[in-house]
Amino acid sequence: MRGDGDGWVIDPDGSRYWGRHGAAGLLLRTPLPEGGFAVLLQHRAVWSHQGGTWGLPGGARDSHESAIDTAVREADEEAGIGSADLRVLAALVTHQAPSGWTYTTVIAEVDEPVHTVANFESAELRWVAEVEVTTLPLHPAFYQAWSGLRERIASLDLQR
Repeated sequence: MRGDGDGWVIDPDGSRYWGRHGAAGLLLRTPLPEGGFAVLLQHRAVWSHQGGTWGLPGGARDSHESAIDTAVREADEEAGIGSADLRVLAALVTHQAPSGWTYTTVIAEVDEPVHTVANFESAELRWVAEVEVTTLPLHPAFYQAWSGLRERIASLDLQR
């Protein structure tokens, strides 16, 4: 089902961004038995934009949706994760283009790894220890955002 957000935004320099109203993705965390946390990553299908890289389940924001609604909907569509399974902790704009297009990363958690079901947009879904995330070939924008996301996660952990 296509939403009204599906489509490209093109900046004056030719950069293309998916999502006419912006986009959002879900950074889902779970504690590991040996300590630390894992995050759910999506190995993007080769036919997709930046295919073959690892990033977050996410996608185009429809005009009537908040960034949180978008991230949760996309995680359900791409990974089979229902909103009842997670607790949203924060939302952070991790990219803003000159056109005003934004990508918002929604940080959420679950008590234990939830079962996932990859759709056609994913080559694979995998729980990855946070300390190992950068060992994978990451989507360039996710790679750029990762250190800031780690800082935000650390501040959330300290607040508990």
